[in-house]
Amino acid sequence: MDGNGDLYGEITLPMAVGTVGGATKVHPTARVALKVLGIQSAGELAQMMACVGLAQNLAAIRALSTHGIQKGHMRLHARQVALAAGASEGEVQAIADQLAAEGNIRVERARELIKN
Repeated sequence: MDGNGDLYGEITLPMAVGTVGGATKVHPTARVALKVLGIQSAGELAQMMACVGLAQNLAAIRALSTHGIQKGHMRLHARQVALAAGASEGEVQAIADQLAAEGNIRVERARELIKN
């Protein structure tokens, strides 16, 4: 945060970037991307790449500081636990949801839920 309480970030990346030759001239998607972004030089492309890297880092920090990543990870883990316990494809989501709701994501609990 800066002195005004606004989010502030800075990134320094050593990278060699070019806009002449290579994929930027022969790959149609790369050409369209440069045009859409209004990139006129390698320096501008490097700045855009750094901006994207900074935005990704800030998004990751935000996600790590909230329950988002952990909650999503545990839901995926619950699906794997349900599968490991022997849940059928039709049961997996319901078992995973129950495990996550209980906060008890264990194979033994998943087996109990499958039996019932």
